[in-house]
Amino acid sequence: MEGKPARARSGRLLLAGTALALALTLALGPRPAKAEEIEMVISSSHGIQIPWVTPLSKVIVERANARLEAAGSENRINWTESYGGALYGYGDTLEAVADGVSDSGWVGSMWEESKMPYHSITFYTPFTTDNPRLQAEIFNQLHETIAALPAEWEDNNTVFLGATVADTYHLYTKFPVTSLEDLKGRKILAPGPSATWMAAAGAVPVNGALPTYYNQIETGVADGVLSIVTGAHPLKIQEVAPHVTLVGLGSNLIGGFAVNKDVWDGLPEDVQQVLRELGREYSVMNADILEERYNASIAELEADPAVTLTTLSEQERQKWSAAMPDLAGQWAAKLPEGKAVLDAYMAAAKAAGATPLREWSAD
Repeated sequence: MEGKPARARSGRLLLAGTALALALTLALGPRPAKAEEIEMVISSSHGIQIPWVTPLSKVIVERANARLEAAGSENRINWTESYGGALYGYGDTLEAVADGVSDSGWVGSMWEESKMPYHSITFYTPFTTDNPRLQAEIFNQLHETIAALPAEWEDNNTVFLGATVADTYHLYTKFPVTSLEDLKGRKILAPGPSATWMAAAGAVPVNGALPTYYNQIETGVADGVLSIVTGAHPLKIQEVAPHVTLVGLGSNLIGGFAVNKDVWDGLPEDVQQVLRELGREYSVMNADILEERYNASIAELEADPAVTLTTLSEQERQKWSAAMPDLAGQWAAKLPEGKAVLDAYMAAAKAAGATPLREWSAD
């Protein structure tokens, strides 16, 4: 979402050398097909306060056994929770669940474009929808109807259970922005696919990540940043870039809650069914938290006398969208099922009530 971490692997996942990591790893092993007490580790590279981690505990862990009991099942899950990178770093979320370092957890697909290219589609279809709740619903639905999506998880020895999304992108700058002209030649932090978005507006994209944005803007490395509000606001980016322009380039799919496939295949059917249900509820809470934090952040920006909060006009948004190259077409052309996935996504977005600013599937 805010940049892909550099990795240097020697063919094996580097684990934190802690007693917890060792204990949890040794505890993993073949699960019986049916058991009253099922040991499962659930984890994340990010802390419990993050919108896609909180529901792991509040939905998956807290509701699972009550749901099993209500269904009349004698099976119970004995959860071991490990968040905040105790087992692995944020660049290794897919490998951690796939290799059995953790039985289940959050997987960040936005860092895995080479292994999960179909899950990067929203970064190549900007201006489709600003609504993260809608985006989560769309992708949970598409995972049931488009085989290429769940196949990417299974090819990586994982089973997808619920989509994770992020809020839409806006501009934080040192200068006012009322038109694309204001962005020409300006250095704007925009890592990954978002660099192309900024280049289309005439800006000069600069690489960076959330933890580096404040210092890069303060020291003059960049004149601003294109970011999600829920990421930028807690870091007080508005202090160094007080002109906040609501652009709405779109909410993005960033990953999902998944279970190691070997573990999944060994779970009783009733446990699988409960986890499927909770996977969708996980997505709902993810969207609830995002919406609450986004609205609170915007309200604080509006009330801050040091911040100038404006909205880019629809005319300028249209100009920006039209100025972009055929990002979706180029993305689709590289993948065997690219065009089919693109068409299905755009159709599902419109059917769900979204009004894309550009009809990417028709380009």
